[in-house]
Amino acid sequence: MIDVLVVDDHRLVRAGLTALLDAAADMHVVGEAADGAQSVQLVRELSPDVVLMDLSMPGMDGVEATRQVLSAAPLTRVVVLTSFADRDRVVQAVAAGAVGYLLKDSAPAELLAGVRAAAQGHNPLDPRVAGALLPSNRPDDVPAVNLSGRERQVLRLAGEGLANKQIARALGIAEPTVKAHLANIYKRIGVSDRTSAALWAVEHLSSAETTVSGGLDR
Repeated sequence: MIDVLVVDDHRLVRAGLTALLDAAADMHVVGEAADGAQSVQLVRELSPDVVLMDLSMPGMDGVEATRQVLSAAPLTRVVVLTSFADRDRVVQAVAAGAVGYLLKDSAPAELLAGVRAAAQGHNPLDPRVAGALLPSNRPDDVPAVNLSGRERQVLRLAGEGLANKQIARALGIAEPTVKAHLANIYKRIGVSDRTSAALWAVEHLSSAETTVSGGLDR
């Protein structure tokens, strides 16, 4: 069972999210917070697996709340849930430690999938939020990175939230090979973690470049 804390300053939004999450067989809303300060207090008391965090709230906003939540409970997974793709706020949430970024107009199934992904250690990311996080795709912005065909496949699947074992199964390669590819990818694109690599993939790789097929270098 995934224990979820819902944080939003709008009562109707909290009620709707709670009803949706509690209707899922594998989720349970353990609490609701109306602002950032209350979310930090409830995380200390309830130790939820996932926090759905609104960004724009009076008093302590979602960015500072995320920072304090993770300071109090480092194993808690914070997923930002916002009604807009505001670059500055989402960038700040990334820096504060949020692992996922979804929009409030996501389909219910997408939201539930995002919570499950976060609980499993993945990084649910709405592409529209990724677009807000990264610079515009002008030719001068695209780094000169020489990734192999297989590395592009691995990076694309990692960006879609797949775990190493799932990537290995999809590509027909060993899991240690996936780990080795990711280590090389991080060095080549200049990032240090999976979330940053996923964001890089959304901006710089097209789906056509990363279609899973045979015959690529392993």
